[in-house]
Amino acid sequence: MKLNTDTCVKTTIENKNLGLDEFRFLIKISANSGIGEETSSARNIIQGRADCATQEDSLSDMDGIIFDTLDKLFAKDTTICPSTIDILVINVSTFSPAPSLTSRIVNHCRMREDLKIFNISGMGCSAIDVVNNLFKTYKDSFAIVVSTESIGPNWYAGKDKSMMLPNCLFQSGGYSMLFMNRRSLRKQAILKMKYLIITHMGSRNEAYECCMRLEDESGYGGVRLTKHLKKEAALALTTNLQVLISKVLPLKKMLFYLVGSRLQKRNSTKNQKVEAVGVALNMKAGIEHFCIHPGGRAIIDGIGKSFSLSEYDLEPSRMALHRFGNTSSLGFWYALAYMEAKKRLKKGDRIHMSGFGSGFKCNNVVWEVLRDLDDSNVWKGCIDSYPPEKLNNVMEKFGWIFNESLSFVRVDWFQLFA
Repeated sequence: MKLNTDTCVKTTIENKNLGLDEFRFLIKISANSGIGEETSSARNIIQGRADCATQEDSLSDMDGIIFDTLDKLFAKDTTICPSTIDILVINVSTFSPAPSLTSRIVNHCRMREDLKIFNISGMGCSAIDVVNNLFKTYKDSFAIVVSTESIGPNWYAGKDKSMMLPNCLFQSGGYSMLFMNRRSLRKQAILKMKYLIITHMGSRNEAYECCMRLEDESGYGGVRLTKHLKKEAALALTTNLQVLISKVLPLKKMLFYLVGSRLQKRNSTKNQKVEAVGVALNMKAGIEHFCIHPGGRAIIDGIGKSFSLSEYDLEPSRMALHRFGNTSSLGFWYALAYMEAKKRLKKGDRIHMSGFGSGFKCNNVVWEVLRDLDDSNVWKGCIDSYPPEKLNNVMEKFGWIFNESLSFVRVDWFQLFA
């Protein structure tokens, strides 16, 4: 269900734990988030039951997203049907019912009894890696990866600002992607995986704890994002790139980056903030397109600066964030779809995807485009209106909340926003 600014504010003021300071914080975050008016959220949140999601609410949301994307996938290629699928991987980090979500898919789609199924929880961007490794054992196979997030039961109803932040950023979405390793069907493929590098920084306490689901001091559950998140994302990406760049960049560019990174690391201190990754790295020397994880404006800005990317390069990720919000591990697929709808992807082009997940993990994938792509996909009907002139109108509607006179009066927020 659609979650525009008015609905978001209405949902927020129903939280009786919040005061003026918390409302100002949320309005400021929303205004600067880069998120627009077309995002979606869970049904119970929009219906005013944000703090009391039921099991049925969660299952209904999952079924709606998962079955819709699968039905569209099978309708797109009539030569592929549920009985031809050999491997099924589903990635939902914060919801794991019994029977599993993979079992619900098998039941709904009437899939084969010998299907290899994998239900990933709390793993974020690892689904593609699972399929990539399985393909080393299972030859001539079809695999489907389904990825979404359960937003409904994870709405935070407390007043800890580090846990209020995800309420503004995380939104609903989902995808189903078909992968194969059948050489005989190579001409039907649109992308070929060239490289996949995953880095896990969980041995560091700051990395492990920077994105975590827990309860606050009052017992309210939610996802906490700590002040170390940006720094840990930069460190994870830097470590990952030290492996990846040797595969995609010319030797001269690679040596420049490695030497510069060593010198910067030697001169840095523990108290310095990491604003960008390593030295300025010209990734465009080996890559034509970039799908940066649309987790927030700061992530896109930081990686863009580090990779020496232009606003044109960053546009797909910014627009994915604007229309869909932070949709976790599926965000960069929305950015890829944007490029396809804008007819940017040509045969032979290389695409770099950067993803992040709790734990803390960094996932970098490089794809090769196998033919010119121009499907309007999920951007159908609106792609011509992007990029918009204005990202959102939050401050125009609710900027008055920063009026200092409100600090000296007692306000009935529900009546004020009604």
